[in-house]
Amino acid sequence: MSLDGYIADADDGFDWIDIDPEIDFAELSAQFDTYLIGRRTFEVVGEPEMPAAGKAQFYVFTESLRQRDHENVCIVGVDWAELVRSLRRKEGKDIWLFGGGELFGSLCNEGLVDTVEVAVMPIILGRGVPFVSGLSRQVKLILKDQRVYEKTGTVVLEYEVVQGPGCL
Repeated sequence: MSLDGYIADADDGFDWIDIDPEIDFAELSAQFDTYLIGRRTFEVVGEPEMPAAGKAQFYVFTESLRQRDHENVCIVGVDWAELVRSLRRKEGKDIWLFGGGELFGSLCNEGLVDTVEVAVMPIILGRGVPFVSGLSRQVKLILKDQRVYEKTGTVVLEYEVVQGPGCL
């Protein structure tokens, strides 16, 4: 996200994100076998190609897209919270929310977020798509790790979400 809290610019663009060459995306992706994607992110990034995606499962959260039009992802509509609860109970790797400030807010509201990891880019956009929206309560976090990437000035912050009464 930008220093002022946006995950995309006002035109849903993300070309301002400077990916640090030290970040190993293959290693990062190997931690996950399930991806949750908001509709706007899905429309910007596009549908994953299954050979590249391997055995990972992709869930797009939307009420406007139809399953019959998207063979490489699962379209999730009204019963999204129960689906996420069932995914969390399954054996396997971790689940990654890929983009989606509104989806992130909804998942937080339901107590379905355990970890928040954000890369803060050294840019101020002034406006755009906020990191989180629709949050109806405070979410307490505990800092678990931080990394600074010198070449780009990116700071990665990893937080644990405090679960329990009064937290969510």
